[in-house]
Amino acid sequence: MLKVVVESAKGIPKKTLGIPDPIAGVIFKGEKKKTKAIDKELNPVWNEIIEFDLKGIPLDSSSFVDVVVKDYETIGKDKFIGSAKISLKELAAGQTRSLPSKNIPLINEKKQEIGATISLTIGYEPPASSVPNPNDQNMGDGQTGDTAVGEEEKGVDSDEDAGDVAEPGAPGVSPSGLPKKIRTTRKRQKTLANKPQDFQIRIRVIEGRQLPGNNTKPVVKVSVCGQTHRTRIRRGNNPFFDEIFFYNVNMLPSELFDESIMIRVYNAYSLRADSLMGEFKLDVGYVYDEPGHAIMRKWLLLSDPDDSISGARGYLKVSMFIVGTGDELPVEKREANEEQDDIESNLLLPAGVALRWATLSLKIYRAEDMPQMDDAFAQTVKNIFGGTDEKKNLVDPFLEVSFAGKKVCTKIVEKNANPEWNQLIHLQVKFPSMCERIKLTVLDWDRLSRNDVIGTTYLNLTKIASSGGEIEESPSENGLPPSFNVDTTESEVGFLPAFGPCYVNLYGSPREFTGLPDPYEDLNYGKGEGVAYRGRVLIELSTQLDDKADKKVEDISNDDILVAQKYQRRRKYSLCAVFHSACMLQEPGEPIQFEVSIGNYGNKLDSTCKPLASTTQFSCAVFDGNHYYYLPWADSKPVVILTSFWEEISHRLDAVNIILYISDRLQFNIVSLKTALLAKVSDSRLAEIWLKLITQLIDDLSSYQLPDLEGKPNLTALDIQIKNLRDKTMASVKEAAIRMREEAVDVRATMSDIEDWLERLQQITEEPQNSMPDVIIWMLRGEKRVAFARIPANQVLYSTHSEQAIGKYCGKTQSIFMQYPMDKNKGLKIPVQLRVNMWLGLSAHEKKFNSFAEGTFSVYAEMYENQAQVFGKWGTTGLVGRHKFSDVTGKVKLKQERFMPPRSWEWEGDWRIDPERGLLTEADAGHSEFTDEVYQNETRFPGGEWKPAAEPFTDVNGEKAQAPQEIECPPGWIWEDDWNFDINRAVDEKGWEYGVTIPPDDKPRSWVAAEKMYHIHRRKRLVRPRRKISDTPTTEKKDIGDGWEYSSLIGWKFHRKERSSDTSRRRRWRRKMAPAERVGASAIFNLEGALGIDEDEKGSKKDTAKLFGANTPTVFCRFDKSFIYHLRVYVYQAKNLLPMDKDSFSDPYVHVSFLHVSKTTEIVKSSLNPTWDQTLIFDDIEIYGDPQAISHSSPSVVLEVYDNDQVGKDEPMGRCTCPAIVKLIPATTLTTKLLWFPITLKGRNAGEMLVAAELLLKDKANDVNLPLVPPRRSENLYMVPQGIRPVVQLTAVEILAWGLRNMKAYQLAAVSSPSLIVECGGQTIQTAIIKNIKKNPNFPGSVLFLKVLLPKDEIYTPPIVLKVIDHRPFGRKPVVGQCTINSLEEFRCDPFISTTEMAMSAKVAMMASAPRDVVIDMGGRMPSPSKQEEDTVDWWSKFYASINEHEKCGPYLQKGYDTLTVFNSELEAVPEFRGLTDFCTTFKLQRGKTEDEEDDPSVVGEFKGSFRVYPLSDDPNVLDPPRQFRELPESCPQECLVRIYIIRCLDLQPKDNNGMCDPYIKISLGKKTIDDRDHYKPNTLNPEFGRVFELSGYIPQDKDLKISVYDYDLLSADEKVGETVIDLENRLLSRFGSHCGIPKSYCVSGVNQWRDQLKPSQILHNLARMRGVPAPQIADDGSFLSFGGKEYKLDELEANKTIHPHLGPPKERICLHVLRRQGLVPEHVETRTLYSTYQPTLSQGKIQMWVEIFPKNLGIPGPLCEITPRKPKKYFLRVIVWNTTEVILDETSITGENMSDIYVKGWMPGMEEDKQKTDVHYRSLDGDGNFNWRFVFGFDYLPAEQLCMVSRKEHFWSLDKTEFRIPPKLIVQIWDNDKFSLDDYLGTVELDMLHLIPPAKTPEKCSLSMLNQTGKNLTPSSLFSQKSVRGWWPCAMEEDGKKILAGKVEMTLEVVEDKEAEERPAGKGRDEPNMNPKLDPPNRPDTSFLWFTNPCKTMKFIVWRRYKWLFIGLIILILVVLFIGILLYSFPNYISMKIVKPY
Repeated sequence: MLKVVVESAKGIPKKTLGIPDPIAGVIFKGEKKKTKAIDKELNPVWNEIIEFDLKGIPLDSSSFVDVVVKDYETIGKDKFIGSAKISLKELAAGQTRSLPSKNIPLINEKKQEIGATISLTIGYEPPASSVPNPNDQNMGDGQTGDTAVGEEEKGVDSDEDAGDVAEPGAPGVSPSGLPKKIRTTRKRQKTLANKPQDFQIRIRVIEGRQLPGNNTKPVVKVSVCGQTHRTRIRRGNNPFFDEIFFYNVNMLPSELFDESIMIRVYNAYSLRADSLMGEFKLDVGYVYDEPGHAIMRKWLLLSDPDDSISGARGYLKVSMFIVGTGDELPVEKREANEEQDDIESNLLLPAGVALRWATLSLKIYRAEDMPQMDDAFAQTVKNIFGGTDEKKNLVDPFLEVSFAGKKVCTKIVEKNANPEWNQLIHLQVKFPSMCERIKLTVLDWDRLSRNDVIGTTYLNLTKIASSGGEIEESPSENGLPPSFNVDTTESEVGFLPAFGPCYVNLYGSPREFTGLPDPYEDLNYGKGEGVAYRGRVLIELSTQLDDKADKKVEDISNDDILVAQKYQRRRKYSLCAVFHSACMLQEPGEPIQFEVSIGNYGNKLDSTCKPLASTTQFSCAVFDGNHYYYLPWADSKPVVILTSFWEEISHRLDAVNIILYISDRLQFNIVSLKTALLAKVSDSRLAEIWLKLITQLIDDLSSYQLPDLEGKPNLTALDIQIKNLRDKTMASVKEAAIRMREEAVDVRATMSDIEDWLERLQQITEEPQNSMPDVIIWMLRGEKRVAFARIPANQVLYSTHSEQAIGKYCGKTQSIFMQYPMDKNKGLKIPVQLRVNMWLGLSAHEKKFNSFAEGTFSVYAEMYENQAQVFGKWGTTGLVGRHKFSDVTGKVKLKQERFMPPRSWEWEGDWRIDPERGLLTEADAGHSEFTDEVYQNETRFPGGEWKPAAEPFTDVNGEKAQAPQEIECPPGWIWEDDWNFDINRAVDEKGWEYGVTIPPDDKPRSWVAAEKMYHIHRRKRLVRPRRKISDTPTTEKKDIGDGWEYSSLIGWKFHRKERSSDTSRRRRWRRKMAPAERVGASAIFNLEGALGIDEDEKGSKKDTAKLFGANTPTVFCRFDKSFIYHLRVYVYQAKNLLPMDKDSFSDPYVHVSFLHVSKTTEIVKSSLNPTWDQTLIFDDIEIYGDPQAISHSSPSVVLEVYDNDQVGKDEPMGRCTCPAIVKLIPATTLTTKLLWFPITLKGRNAGEMLVAAELLLKDKANDVNLPLVPPRRSENLYMVPQGIRPVVQLTAVEILAWGLRNMKAYQLAAVSSPSLIVECGGQTIQTAIIKNIKKNPNFPGSVLFLKVLLPKDEIYTPPIVLKVIDHRPFGRKPVVGQCTINSLEEFRCDPFISTTEMAMSAKVAMMASAPRDVVIDMGGRMPSPSKQEEDTVDWWSKFYASINEHEKCGPYLQKGYDTLTVFNSELEAVPEFRGLTDFCTTFKLQRGKTEDEEDDPSVVGEFKGSFRVYPLSDDPNVLDPPRQFRELPESCPQECLVRIYIIRCLDLQPKDNNGMCDPYIKISLGKKTIDDRDHYKPNTLNPEFGRVFELSGYIPQDKDLKISVYDYDLLSADEKVGETVIDLENRLLSRFGSHCGIPKSYCVSGVNQWRDQLKPSQILHNLARMRGVPAPQIADDGSFLSFGGKEYKLDELEANKTIHPHLGPPKERICLHVLRRQGLVPEHVETRTLYSTYQPTLSQGKIQMWVEIFPKNLGIPGPLCEITPRKPKKYFLRVIVWNTTEVILDETSITGENMSDIYVKGWMPGMEEDKQKTDVHYRSLDGDGNFNWRFVFGFDYLPAEQLCMVSRKEHFWSLDKTEFRIPPKLIVQIWDNDKFSLDDYLGTVELDMLHLIPPAKTPEKCSLSMLNQTGKNLTPSSLFSQKSVRGWWPCAMEEDGKKILAGKVEMTLEVVEDKEAEERPAGKGRDEPNMNPKLDPPNRPDTSFLWFTNPCKTMKFIVWRRYKWLFIGLIILILVVLFIGILLYSFPNYISMKIVKPY
């Protein structure tokens, strides 16, 4: 039952007279029902129900309802007002039972909207049998459901031809009718490195359907990444294009995936602006995320971008592929039934989704904290004239929203940093959208210059909408859910995009405004990680389906603004950060401070917030005695306190923290499990670890509940949906885990599922509505921002919900590596490593902070007393630019009495002198070794003499220091060495570095090593190491004395002891404060605001920033007790380091840094896999804080690898961090285990390091319980102790060093006499020298043997390093190439298993056995096959038969011939042939440093060889096992004949502008090159070459065969399309017989003639000898053979095979059958991928080919195989048109009778230029025509493929003809000839010459049914086999969509070959030679003539015949009239005469 509720209509237009009386009619499937009429109403309301009975037939997807509104007339016809058409597709699909259709526009007869709308609701009760199941998951992708875009999707006049089947339920559609977007959070198949890389986007436009318009000429334009291509112009509404476009790009994957693919269809006829017919747009990322990175043969629904209501604008079928590095192209399969394919079921849409129009409504309320963007110049002018200071409002913000190519902007709010826009923006999108991100950009409007971007953020639709697909897993093949994956198909999880009201934060470049260009401007565009907060915007997003917005931008109503108010309620948050240490500083200099900010709060350079204690004190860095600098905070740790105000969103962040907690634990357990797998632990232990992981996950998911949302503030619709989604996901993962725990058997098999759970949990941790800004820490040097770190607020947020909801680092000390903003070097240098303890929480929870706080907090007001020395006296005179009492900078004047404590704080005690604690601990505290440093400075005038500088000796910061000779060795220490200058820097040979000062600096900013004339400064770093001898405790100098610190200049660096050169001094005064009413650490949060500074100079407005440091109290965290720790770092080895030196190696050493101490390992020379085997011992490390806290979050050990350079600066090679294992009781048995940690350099992997570290708490009483000191290698070098170092075993490494290939020149000289050094596990061995690499590049003695101690654990095994050295004159032996082989696993073997099979290769065994001349008996030659066979069976028949294209292979298979194997890859890639490296593997040799990070080191040659690794017994009496490499082939060069067969290329990359290519082949082997340019194939991307090339060369010298494809260009140079290289040596040496494939049968003639040099029997004998098995036993008659323990019989082997005449003798045949079973390479064709040098990783097309190699000493090879492409044969089709009958009589003659001037036209498709016509049979009155006319069509035909070959130029300017292949058809049309107008077309018949419709013998039997009878009872036959046929065929014509009979034509069709045509000639028409048969002029009736030229005949036949009686009647009538006339004329005269009677 279908119910239509006709509700109402609006806006019906008035009539010219009066008002209409509307009445509505509903038409469904021809049945019409009406409502009542409503009198005189423009907005009628009917509310009537109309029902249609469906009679049990379900709706199909093409059903629709027509609604017509008319004006009711009492008399006469109702007048039409408008109509609408509504698709019932959604009802048919069963997604919903009712379809509300509101405000549908009514359309007039011209298809234009009339402004009226109608509303109705359609309900549907499906028949009982057809209710679809919405959860039917088996539908898969075959039926991807729907496209109804609301109601008018199909357009009103669409002729939808979907099949009449009820569509099955589309999966993924929720019952509520909301569309769901399946796979919203799609997985990228593999994460791509975020660096620019090559991609190729291929877009294939196949065909269009149902394009709008009449007589159109469509053309498709495709635009991707700024490149546009267009197809050729086609005709009609269903054009077929089939063109492929290639777009090559090199860009970042992240940027590429945001690019879009735009496909537009234009009408080429139309020059107007409306030529766009439709368009489709989607993201590149969408395609990349599809399986195989491809969309295959899908229909796109085209729409009109400007008119969203208009619905579908046709369909376009496309395929899209995105090929990245190393991607395999999926094969495009054309379905057999594709011609009829249902567009609906193959639309490109997420599965089962109705594409609906949706409106995204984005409410933009307001923004705040916008930074200053404009210059203050105008403002300053205002101020001068008494304006107010509004510096903060120097910004004119507006917001731009862009999505799917549309941009909309809000209004501009001028001069306001906190603008209120209150605007609503509507975006119309098709939903689900193919575009994923809404981009929000806040810009600053500028009158004159371009608008500046303030910040950019994105709303990701996949994060704020869900299909529910995240929960549902894809079903497996059988429709059941896959194991361990959940199938909770609960559809209520899906929801439409929603967001907020919520603030989104903007991040970008630092906020400080300067007039200069911003170097970090890119960050504001959303590129890279923003380094500072730049404001926030309050927005809300909602989605309405099928809604049409009138305006793009409108104002928000006041009610909505009020609703948003409650989302802006703020609460006070407190943040405390305790800085424990700052170390690893590498660039000391000016003093350093740290600033912590959250949002704008705490930003010291921003004057809009009140000052907070958000910065630490300035401190100067101290050298750590080895490499780094650190800040000496000792026991007073600086504390930073912030209060800030934010919305309370704890319910969001608590949930995130809980899920993070669960996923972090899961991740940790996964890592443990993977480590256990790597370490190959026992199965029981593995199961135990696995069980712990699963159980812990189940427990976590059960016990940790997400916070309930009831009654929470700031609750949004999205919160509820996300909570729902998270709950479902967690429940589903838990269920899966429980099921896995019960059912799983194999631990390894479960890994992918477990990792999938982790990914799903991590996906739900993302919180889109996170309005709390990140905490940002800045390091400032002076006033300059240097480095930053961003910490998400939720990580340090305190929560009262549960223990797990507290942030991961809340109240815990964390290590942070800060980074430089927009660091080009990607973290090459660390600015500083911080250890910070942060706590963030609501002020209401401040008391909770007490439990987290360590140490005691002290709050001080502080100031400095300054004095200067004048004439030997200290006093305040002579203080230049300083005040007597000032802040730490000396610039701000302070007075003791002016300080006032903050509210609720009070003074505790009085002002007292408190010197800086940092100066009390000397820099060498806690070190056993230390390096003192002093810089010696000299200056000069340019070009003058160097003289000592004003300060001859300074420290690194330029502060005055003692002269080296004055420095004394402290007590308890001894000097190790004298003062020396440091040469490990960029210095000259004397240690100097040079620089230039640029005022106002007083020292150079940068230093260089080479002296230039203009340098005026130089300095030298003097160092002197010292060592601790006695453990004199570092006495903290408790005597403060009077607390003065001295400095030689009024500068920065102060020291404790007074020196003679000091000129100024200062001391610090402090006054402690205590909270008035509260106790505990949390009192510090009450320090809000500042110390009141009583300003006396009120008038002078000081810059707040200047006062900032002074008037905020300083807070310290004081630790009473420090603990002494003992650290041991075990640095064992590293592998795969990057080469940094030109000799391909590096000289690595490691700086090991832990907190404020660091040490350096020794340097390992020339190694990329160094083994240091060193323990670094740090004796006394003082760490403040609770040891328990340290053990929970221990500081990491940071290892930085450097390359030692003799000259210049050491280069960094990467960094790795290793956690230290903390042992609070040193005697614990916790064993430390060496593990591999990754080394990273600039964000990329740069090797791995095997290290471990342990931190032991020292008991101050005794050091007895420390572990033993490890063994020493030398006085100061400790080795890694036993128990930690790997356990080793004596191992044999056998090396087969076969030879070197393709060695490139080194230092411009060729490598001529190389040898090879093999290093493994500290042992080396060298091969003999190759005397002359040109003559023989193989090593003389090939096998080497090495005994080494290798670790038993595979994870510790060192690599094998190969170095090739060249022996040059004068004893020079440079390393000319090297290679590292990391895994020895593949070379391990059991030496006692017989490996003779490996020992020797098949082909070489034959060579060794064939010194004599071989006479090959090819058997008696068979008689050559008949000519007929050659026609139909050739090599191409065999090829097509092998790839299952049976229609092209003719009778090949029926004759019993054998096929070959076609590999879809290179032969080397076929798994069973092991890459053909079974004899020896090719290793690439490299050289040189990696100049550019993106490039791999250059390959300079290849080493061919192999290895065998096996364990040896430690007992010397046990004999060694047998050697592995024994019988080896000869290693001298072989002369070989190489045959290259090139068959065809597939999908070449186009090189010409027309999207085509003119390819030809170029082959090079050694120095020989064959250029086949003359045989290029014009205009094709899939050329068939069929070329054979023969070359001879010496292997191994000429082993690389290079096959290139070039594009022929007439004028410019030919371009290379791509090339492929084949290693012929591997093919020759491989035991798989890959030199010449083995066919299936032994033929001595025919297409499959045997081509190898040896017969099958000889090959089998050689194989037996090589494998060390007895020779085969063969019966003389060849009927029986035994080999390898098996017996074979010929009759069994050939049981079902056809024995054809080409086969050879049985003896050879049986040998061949046995050979085919030995796993050798069969006769084959391989498909090789072509690569180009420009995009070396992307396929440029494929080439199908094969290669055969024949060593010349084995005799003559067999004959060449003929693979020339099939040449078409010339055929002639002779058509004799005899007669026509029953032709439609189209004209009416003058005399009114129906007649036609008939003629017949004929042509063959593809050869339209050869159209031929008969003469005209004029005036056929009965439809009969007589012609006796002959058409002769010549055509080229390929019999085997049954296609015609047509060559023609595409344009008149084209150089070459393009070849097309077209099926042979004949089209015959009947026309009516008109002299003065266009001829009229009457009918046509299309005859397929291969499947000819059998003609009727008589015209009576000829009917239209013949055309439709093809497959039923008539067997169509080929004209080529029948040769000739005569009879009658019907001609049809289409009228109103139906075919009608238009006439019958009698013809003779005859096909003759070229030769026969010469023997039996025949002319066209009735021309000479008119024979075979002779055609007489047609015997036409006399009536057949042209009236124009034959007036007499016209009279005779037209006029007389038709009007004969009329004429006779007329004559009689005339005679009668004449008679009467004469009578009347003469009657009176006669009468009068009678009367008068004159005579």
